[in-house]
Amino acid sequence: MAGNDQEGTAAQHWDPQRYNKNAGFVAELGAPLLDLLQLRAGERVLDLGCGEGALTAKLVDAGAEVVGVDASPDQIAAARARGLDARVMSGEALTFDGDFDAVLSNAALHWMLKPDAVLQGVARALKPGGRFVAEMGGHGNVGAILDALMVALEARGLDARSANPWYFPTPEAYQAKLEAAGFSVDSIALIPRPTPLPGAIGGWLETFAEAFLKQVPPAERDGLIDAVAERLRPQLCDSEGNWTADYVRLRFAARLAD
Repeated sequence: MAGNDQEGTAAQHWDPQRYNKNAGFVAELGAPLLDLLQLRAGERVLDLGCGEGALTAKLVDAGAEVVGVDASPDQIAAARARGLDARVMSGEALTFDGDFDAVLSNAALHWMLKPDAVLQGVARALKPGGRFVAEMGGHGNVGAILDALMVALEARGLDARSANPWYFPTPEAYQAKLEAAGFSVDSIALIPRPTPLPGAIGGWLETFAEAFLKQVPPAERDGLIDAVAERLRPQLCDSEGNWTADYVRLRFAARLAD
């Protein structure tokens, strides 16, 4: 899994065990990126926002020489425990220079609030003609969840918008940034992908929405989660009690100029 990085999100802590419990689907649903990457054995690949390394391991199994980077020391420790070459590094301050044939990123770029710095670092990291394939949250991603969080926090007199840790661009906006960084875009599209969750919405909120939950004292967080869940229940929970997150993904394949 190319797990979520934590750029710009000091309030977000990544616990690998909690992540696997509540978000194991992330790596599984990243599998189409491997097809889009068209990996050739022996290529050097950078997994940007590698998390605990589930998708990184699949790249290694496919014959690539892979380096994973993530801003979370805990996630990197978990990736290293898999035997992977994984390094703590901010996606907004990559230090590589012409080292990779391809960069892959899954479910991480939307945590990086300085996208121009990210893309400049990716471009530096790639060899001429190198590929950049990624999927991230796109415009409208978790829109219902975000609205419910905003309403619940604003009802408590809090500035919910300043707590938002996510960057969900439109295809047009992100393509413009890619091109400004020296990439040609082979494909880019928004993909609505309602995603069944392994448990209640509270587990998702605890895993991904700490920046919002930490706006209230610890003793009030369960109450905040309950308020968000009740607002979302008519939209995202079926009659059997199964929850679905309203994901919209932005998937693209781009190539650096030769």
